[in-house]
Amino acid sequence: MADLSESDKKELLKLARASIENHLAGRRNAAPVFGEKRGVFVTLHRQGELRGCIGYPLPFKPLAEAVAEMAVAAAVDDPRFPAVSAGEMAEIDIEISVLTVPEKVESHDRVRVGRDGIIISRGPQRGLLLPQVPVEQGWNLEQYVSYGCRKAGLAPDEWKRGVQIETFQAVVFGEKEHREGA
Repeated sequence: MADLSESDKKELLKLARASIENHLAGRRNAAPVFGEKRGVFVTLHRQGELRGCIGYPLPFKPLAEAVAEMAVAAAVDDPRFPAVSAGEMAEIDIEISVLTVPEKVESHDRVRVGRDGIIISRGPQRGLLLPQVPVEQGWNLEQYVSYGCRKAGLAPDEWKRGVQIETFQAVVFGEKEHREGA
C-alpha cells in the first residue's frame, strides 16, 4: 500500500487536526479531494497515552471525508474517554491508519503480527485491532487473537473453538513522526 505520498500523509494529518479544531470551535470543515473510498481509523494520543480511536474498517466514504469524520469522532465520540477539549489540542498527537479491505483467513496461524490488523467475529459480536497494537503491546500471535476475542466480547480463548478471522493491512502515519522527521 505505497499509494500515499509523504505530502498526502501530511495533508491528511492537517485535515484531521483542522477537523477536530473546527468542530470544537463550531465551524464547518472544508476537505481537500481525496476521492478514493478507503477504510480509515484515526487515533489520538495525549502525552503518549491513548485518548481516542474510531474508524471505518470498510471503504464507505472517500478518504478525506472519512478522515475528517473519524478525527472528530475520535475526539468527541469514543465512549472510553471524555470529549477532547479545545485546550487539550496542543497536546494531542494524531495518527491515521488507512486500511486495505479485510479478507477472511482460514485460521489464526495465517495472521502475521506486525503486518496484519484483525477483525474477530462470531455472530453479531466483532472486535477489531489495528496492526500496530500487538507490536506496541509486545504481544505474540496467541495474545493478539486472544485480545481480539476479548474486544469482540468473547472469551479470550474462543479462537480455539472457531471464530471468523479477517485480516487487513494499514499505512500508518502520525504527526509525531512528521514533526520528528521534518
